[in-house]
Amino acid sequence: MTVNKFKVKALRTISSPSDENITTYLALTEFRDLPSNLSLEVNPRKPKMNTSVAKQLINAVKSNSNINFDINNRGIVLTAKSVHFNNSTSEISVDFSDDSSKYGILDGGHTYTAIIENRDLMVDDINKYVRLEIIVGDTLNVTELADARNTSIQVSDIALFELDDKFDFVKEAISEMPFKDDVAYKDNENKPIPVVELLKLMFMFNIKRYPDDSSAPTQAYSAKASVFKDFKKELSCEDNIYLSLSPLLPKLVELYECIQIEMPQKYKEFKEENGFKGSFGRVRGVISAQENKSSFYSDFTRETIPYEISSGFLLPIFGAFRALIKKEENGSIQWRFDPIEVWQECGVRLVQNTFETDTNPQSVGKMKTLWQSNYRIVESTMKDKVINELINRN
Repeated sequence: MTVNKFKVKALRTISSPSDENITTYLALTEFRDLPSNLSLEVNPRKPKMNTSVAKQLINAVKSNSNINFDINNRGIVLTAKSVHFNNSTSEISVDFSDDSSKYGILDGGHTYTAIIENRDLMVDDINKYVRLEIIVGDTLNVTELADARNTSIQVSDIALFELDDKFDFVKEAISEMPFKDDVAYKDNENKPIPVVELLKLMFMFNIKRYPDDSSAPTQAYSAKASVFKDFKKELSCEDNIYLSLSPLLPKLVELYECIQIEMPQKYKEFKEENGFKGSFGRVRGVISAQENKSSFYSDFTRETIPYEISSGFLLPIFGAFRALIKKEENGSIQWRFDPIEVWQECGVRLVQNTFETDTNPQSVGKMKTLWQSNYRIVESTMKDKVINELINRN
């Protein structure tokens, strides 16, 4: 059980008239008395202290003249299991239990971080206070509260969904992957892989929305917000396609990075087949690590790669392999053939089709007809494999 005890200058208790099980404690505490170990896990946004707003907060904490901090600042909102006040010592004891997913700082993380990291720079004879709003109640809905309170800088729906454990099946799907701890599920979280990048891979294989070559998931490139909207919509469906696709995530990542790593070689092969000497590093939207004396890494496993390639080239090829999956009678989604094997068979054709269509990655990424023609290349390769299998059986 995690209990923080600290002095307060004033305390007021308010019982909610709309829910008798919820009580709000309003307190003022001096900067130096504010505990330094309060959890920020329940906050859907990680404090980002290099923004202009954060810098203003830091200056307000350090300033010798700005003593009205508790009046000018919105304060800190916390959720807790219980609060007790000791009249004789003017101390409150706040029980946060050990559940950091439910109890801790819900709003005001930037204010809290600015105070904790800079209060030692204040002169000794100045006292500054911060307003605390501590909400207690068994019926408290933390997600709804976070949604309502985090409005000073808009909090994404993705971050709020993390509070409701909506990404648990994604986490489970990548639990054995080397990058499992590198995925950011909250805003401003200092991790290299935003969860939307994993959602995007599944979006391009959404056979519920894109069952064949009559349409194409071009929004994966042109409108990332559409990816999350689709994910959000599916959460309320009994046959949530993302839940069905999630077991494929390890293979989807492997396929994506295989394309990312091997595309330069496939480009060289198709150029040589046509009697040309291809220089992949000179293609628009491609940057050579060697020529630019830079280091580039694959998007998920962080493997060193020789070129940085625009996603406008990568996605229309990756999305074509949607042709290889099928939904079984039990609702699971399975591969008809190993996509890596199929990539090795038709990768040169896919790369040729992509780069001969257009060399502007922004145009390529949005071009529905290209996505559709790449899909047909994969589909044709798959049909040839089916025929070959039947011949071999006979």
